[in-house]
Amino acid sequence: MTAKLLVIDCVPRAANDQLIADGFQTAGRIYSASLASVAPGVGCEVLEAADGWSLPQGACITDFDGIAITGSPLGAHENKPEVRGMIELARKVFDSGVPSFGSCFGLQLMATALGGEVRINPNGVEIGIARQIRLSAEGQCHPMFAGRAPVFDALATHWDEVSRLPEGAIVLASNHLTRVQAMDVTRGKCSFWGVQYHPEYTLDFLGHLIAKRADRLFAAGLGSSPEEVRIKGEHFRALYREPDRRDIAWRYGISRDVTDWNLHRSELKRWLATKVLKQPAAMAAE
Repeated sequence: MTAKLLVIDCVPRAANDQLIADGFQTAGRIYSASLASVAPGVGCEVLEAADGWSLPQGACITDFDGIAITGSPLGAHENKPEVRGMIELARKVFDSGVPSFGSCFGLQLMATALGGEVRINPNGVEIGIARQIRLSAEGQCHPMFAGRAPVFDALATHWDEVSRLPEGAIVLASNHLTRVQAMDVTRGKCSFWGVQYHPEYTLDFLGHLIAKRADRLFAAGLGSSPEEVRIKGEHFRALYREPDRRDIAWRYGISRDVTDWNLHRSELKRWLATKVLKQPAAMAAE
């Protein structure tokens, strides 16, 4: 079975242009490639939403089998026209009944759209490896985490967190920095699964972001110097290119949770299998 997916790109056009200048794809294209990597044959259409949005003439949300929402440098708590517009879009997505999935800002955006709240995380930034994410009792029984260990690591970069859950939300995973690392909201036929981390990212891309933000991360206390932060980012990129670099994996405590393709992207795979393709048994096999 093939599926038609909509990827809502929440990154402003200027920031996406910078990604292209740096040798990467836009956030929406990165997400599309990740979805296609775990479910070959799915088709993805990208909607750039951060600078104002409108569906193509004659199209509607229900034309799609599933909708994924990217991260963003914006904050879902910010009172900006572009954020308010994306909140409206997220609400329309959920109310349509088309199953949706969000990473990082995508989780926060949907939480806000459905009546929850987002704030700057008082515990500070979580970037690099989100450590010891622990499944709740509900998470251990949830299809998104079928086959997952009860405690795992993931790639992450975020300054904000969901501080109040929307009605009907279930926390599926948490860690010491962020209570809502994963969430399910189901209301009748309407369904959203979201994670605070980035299963769509690679060590290469995250390493680039770390190096690019070295000055800001140093100012936040994450290193003895900006150069140390930049080196960490470059080491992440080197490990992506050379997965056998045990020295780098050991230095930063990087486990198979983020270097094994099947483990790292399993949440995307489970969502597609369970909610979009409706073939959970077939796609669950590793």
